[in-house]
Amino acid sequence: MAPASFNHRLRILQIAMASIHTGARILPAPPVASAALLQALAGIVTPHLSDNLARREGIAGLRRYHGSGKLVGTALTVKTRPGDNLLIYKAMMQVQPGHVLVVDAGGDLSNAVLGEIMKRYLQVHGCAGVVVDGAIRDVAAFEADSFPCYARGHIHRGPYKDGPGEVNVPVSIGGQVINPGDIVVGDEDGLVSFAPSEAEALIAAAQAHAAKEERIMAEIAGGAKAQSWMQAAFAAKGLA
Repeated sequence: MAPASFNHRLRILQIAMASIHTGARILPAPPVASAALLQALAGIVTPHLSDNLARREGIAGLRRYHGSGKLVGTALTVKTRPGDNLLIYKAMMQVQPGHVLVVDAGGDLSNAVLGEIMKRYLQVHGCAGVVVDGAIRDVAAFEADSFPCYARGHIHRGPYKDGPGEVNVPVSIGGQVINPGDIVVGDEDGLVSFAPSEAEALIAAAQAHAAKEERIMAEIAGGAKAQSWMQAAFAAKGLA
């Protein structure tokens, strides 16, 4: 390769790299799942979803802070330096109705990265809720509201606004990798997430699971000590 050609290619590469700010990528927001799909998931409890995800998926260690209401929506993700919320504000500007703001703050509880003012902004713009692997503050405002909020903990100390951070990249929340566009469902029992491509089959499996449990409840109501569902479990382990 001639030196001039090499230098030209090198200059193009340098320009391209200069446009990528390490630790400050802001990628486009994912499309929100259909209203019909989200409505179907709103009627399914997380244990039934979890049981049909091989009981190995799910977000652990986060606390539910809102007073009532279910979380169902499409993940819009943020990865931020612990204790810093500059890029969270940038992500908030992308929120569309049906998005769940999912924040990977490294599980740090030293400084809150989200509070009442941000909550109000997100509500006005139709956000379905927030999931924060880190700390929040203004707990009373969340507890008195139905706006879904899950976080690892809370503290009065506020955030810094220096960066770095990234928007709409894969994040780690309570041991679960969540990609932009994944479906997030939360209720009193916790949080699960999964790819939208799995949603229809998962809904069908969870609905069948619920019907099976209804049959079990009806059998229990009959009062017999020997239940068919118990006997099947015993037989599978050679205990019949």
